[in-house]
Amino acid sequence: MKTAFTAVLATTSLIATTASADMLDLEKEDLTLGFIKLTDMAPLAVAYELGYFEDEGLFVTLEAQANWKVLLDGVISGQLDGAHMLAGQPLAATIGYGTEAHIITPFSMDLNGNAITVSNEIWEEMKPNVPLMDDGRPQHPISASALAPVVEDYKDQGIPFNMGMVFPVSTHNYEIRYWLAAGGLEPGYYSPQDISGQIGADVLLSVTPPPQMPATMEAGTIFGYAVGEPWNQQAVFKGIGVPVITDYDMWKNNPEKVIGITAEFAEENPNTTLALTKALIRAAIWLDENDNANRPEAVEMLSRPEYVGADYDVIANSMTGFFEFEKGDVRPAPDFNVFFRYNATYPFYSDAIWYLTQMRRWGQIAETKPDEWYFETAAEVYRPDIYLQAARMLVDEGLANEADFPWDSDGFKEPTPAGDIIDSIGYDGRTPNAYIDSLPIGLKSGQTVVGSEIQG
Repeated sequence: MKTAFTAVLATTSLIATTASADMLDLEKEDLTLGFIKLTDMAPLAVAYELGYFEDEGLFVTLEAQANWKVLLDGVISGQLDGAHMLAGQPLAATIGYGTEAHIITPFSMDLNGNAITVSNEIWEEMKPNVPLMDDGRPQHPISASALAPVVEDYKDQGIPFNMGMVFPVSTHNYEIRYWLAAGGLEPGYYSPQDISGQIGADVLLSVTPPPQMPATMEAGTIFGYAVGEPWNQQAVFKGIGVPVITDYDMWKNNPEKVIGITAEFAEENPNTTLALTKALIRAAIWLDENDNANRPEAVEMLSRPEYVGADYDVIANSMTGFFEFEKGDVRPAPDFNVFFRYNATYPFYSDAIWYLTQMRRWGQIAETKPDEWYFETAAEVYRPDIYLQAARMLVDEGLANEADFPWDSDGFKEPTPAGDIIDSIGYDGRTPNAYIDSLPIGLKSGQTVVGSEIQG
């Protein structure tokens, strides 16, 4: 592993032409960056509103995009210089799943921030299967095993059990699949011939853009969904649904969005890439500093129509350290949105590898790949070399603290302990195939999906 990985690191190193922001000669000063209307686009809004982009000599236009595909296409075509992306998008594009293009990320935007919501009707059917605390409230986290009898009943009635996620390579797709599988439900497979993701599925997952999730569920088209905020809390405020689990409760401090740019952009604009990364690191620091003291100001920014455009109270419900499951059932959630602490902004190879393991688990990667392939693909896309150069500049300028960055990291987090994950199966990015084979539901080494069957 070490030899192959070291070789990849050597070929992906970006050399800064200078070592100080005052000396940076920007190749491109005017940037257009895309985003989707979700609270985790916050580092972009903060960097813009607080002047961090301008401090780096960048003149940035932020543009909301209709959906994740439009956003990705905009970055690939050059209409957008970069964007707030699903972490799976740069990886999928680089390996040629869907649209093929070499996309990289020098900056991970956040940890956590998603939840799974079901309609009021489904919740009422789940509740008899959910343990209660002494005060009568549901005990969290809620396992999908509580949903399994409901799905079985719908199947007996011949009713397809439809749920929504935001994109085939989204965290939300992999999280809802993970939750369903941990509760004994089959979320379905992909194959090169059938990209619906519904082969052999107990629960039929389909794509719905994030802002449309509540209305789609209210219309009865889907019975629930996995999405980022504020669209779970919106369901609570509208009285149409109940979040049953947050991704923090599914996998403590799991990776979420990234900033995506093309490899070509980074190669042609190395100093601009560093300047962009510096501004975003500063925004992330501001969002988390002093125990989230700046979050109310951030919520005010995000509530504006040019950013997320949801009501202040809806965004604040999760962004300020709490999460409401049912009306009045508000519980502390200080780490529901994490933007800087726990090295949230560092683009860890092990985070990239987790996404790749889930692509393989459900058939988006059709055949078994050796461990080295996972390491090399992660290093092609995730660029901690760029990140650490930007961080070093900020420290030298007195704008960041030396102790806040993992200077000596090899790119891998410590293994996630079993107790931090809903199915009690730990994750170690250094052993991707062993991890895939440890998951009870999903493809194993040597298996492929042929027609409607798993073979091998």
